[in-house]
Amino acid sequence: MSSNVLEKESALVLADNQPEPFDVPSFLARLHAGPGVYQILGGDGRLLYVGKARNLKRRVSSYFQKQRHSPKTQAMLAQLARVEVIHTHTETEALVLEAQLIKKHHPPYNILLRDDKSYPYLFIDTRTPFPAMRFHRGAQRAKGYYFGPYPASSALRESMVLLQKAFRLRTCEDSVFAHRSRACLHYQIQRCSGPCVGHIDADRYAADVEATRRFLEGRSDEVVQELEERMQQAAERLDFEEAARLRDQLAALAKVQERQYVAQAGGGDFDVLAAVEEGGRWCIYASFLRHGRQLGGRALFPQHIQGVRGAELMAAFLAQFYTEREIPGHVLVNLLPRSATVLAASLTQLAGHRVSLESPQRGARRRWMELAENNARLALRARNPSREEGEARMLRLQQLFGLSAIPRRIECFDISHTRGESATASCVVFDAQGPCKDLYRRFHLRDITPGDDYAAMEQVVARRYGRLQREGQKLPEIVFIDGGPGQLARAEKALADLGIHGIQLCGIAKGSSRRPGLEWLHAPQWPNPQQLADDDPTLHWIQEIRDEAHRFAITGHRARRQKSRQESELDLIEGVGPKRRLALLRRFGGLRGVRDAGIDDLQRVEGIHEELARRIYDHFHSGPQG
Repeated sequence: MSSNVLEKESALVLADNQPEPFDVPSFLARLHAGPGVYQILGGDGRLLYVGKARNLKRRVSSYFQKQRHSPKTQAMLAQLARVEVIHTHTETEALVLEAQLIKKHHPPYNILLRDDKSYPYLFIDTRTPFPAMRFHRGAQRAKGYYFGPYPASSALRESMVLLQKAFRLRTCEDSVFAHRSRACLHYQIQRCSGPCVGHIDADRYAADVEATRRFLEGRSDEVVQELEERMQQAAERLDFEEAARLRDQLAALAKVQERQYVAQAGGGDFDVLAAVEEGGRWCIYASFLRHGRQLGGRALFPQHIQGVRGAELMAAFLAQFYTEREIPGHVLVNLLPRSATVLAASLTQLAGHRVSLESPQRGARRRWMELAENNARLALRARNPSREEGEARMLRLQQLFGLSAIPRRIECFDISHTRGESATASCVVFDAQGPCKDLYRRFHLRDITPGDDYAAMEQVVARRYGRLQREGQKLPEIVFIDGGPGQLARAEKALADLGIHGIQLCGIAKGSSRRPGLEWLHAPQWPNPQQLADDDPTLHWIQEIRDEAHRFAITGHRARRQKSRQESELDLIEGVGPKRRLALLRRFGGLRGVRDAGIDDLQRVEGIHEELARRIYDHFHSGPQG
């Protein structure tokens, strides 16, 4: 019965709309001023950068103000296609969430901050009879307990010192622990109970480990109550030294509580789904919490929702959303479907474990739901032009070129290269709703004179429409060319050679000052080029299409050039073949990382022995050999 409900509710098609053109002024005007995380994305949807801010509006706006940015920031902004934000309750939560997103997605412009922003965990290693407490970064593969992430390594180290005072767990390496003949300094200053030399037995040490674990899991009241009782008992028997020690231990635990990670939501795994409607449009914001920590969220915009009620929308969304996705034990919704019981049973069957479906009314879960609802409203208000506005833009292009019908599809070409090296062409596709990114294409140009933009444009136009023609695919009504009369003429020739007629061509040439707003438009039917007013919405639409083609071309060109240069540079080193080259680039994140690595670092890469490590180091750090 549950599968029948899922099939019935799946009748509604709920897929993400294609991202619409990014209107910076409108986005900034609607941006909330509270704390949160912002994500800068490229045109292909790839996450370029994740940042946190106390005031999102002020921080994100700074990227678009007329000020000097670092070269790294300028390179990132050249690829920017849109910005997405996740609002949080506090700046500290934003900081922790930022670290989790960076760890998960590895944005290329956060690489330099990896060491600083890879937030650490407190790890209790249970692989030995006397578990050690350690500072941990990286994958959580070893057996034990992990607590965190902490907002800074200094906060974790300070907490570890306080925990040592409170619970006296060892922090030494296993090799040191196994070969001690007398207690170390930590035992002398009462930061370790001395298990290495038998000053504490395994049962008492295990009890200390259990108390530490309970404290870090948030069950601090139990631990504190036990310590208070023991302190009272020590005072009653006039053991003031023990009472003072327990008093100091309680004070230490109070300080640990102040520094304990703050991304908890009551524990457990939750998905929080909030559906919000404004102006006839719906947004479902999905927020994901795992092990009590927020991992981030996503705004989804369902299609085909005319006349659909909220509860029905949520039911259809649940049926489709979890078809091929991990399902947590708890799914929280703000609009409970009528078929909630059956849906929960169906989700339980899909997940292989019990799944509860509920609408929270109070407590921490309600607080997270309110935050998801707020993010959904903000996402709706930041949404770019409606369908009616998209149709109006197409109508203006029809009037500009005197077309017999409203265009439905636009394509634009751009060429990117560095003095002819790694020449790459882009073709971007737009319709009334904006970019159709799944239809974008890149072309590696071949057999042309390096730097010959005219021949490059003729080749890419011929290849693009020759293939569409052979495959019987739909052709665009308008094709923009990033260039002047020369590139336009070669594009005309390519279409004529293919026998294709009826496509409106237009070249977009920058003015002599190359400033936006001063572009000249060249069309074959016009006796003279036209220059639209700098506030003309048609010009803005054309600029947006041209800039997207430029961004897509330059992104592909840079990636191709970087790959070519990395491979050729390492190939010059004797003993570095394809496997070792790949291992080096993976380990150090690129050629720059290899260049900056020391001999010891290079030796840690599989297959790199000491002699080869020195050879690689000398290649990048020695002068020309005589």
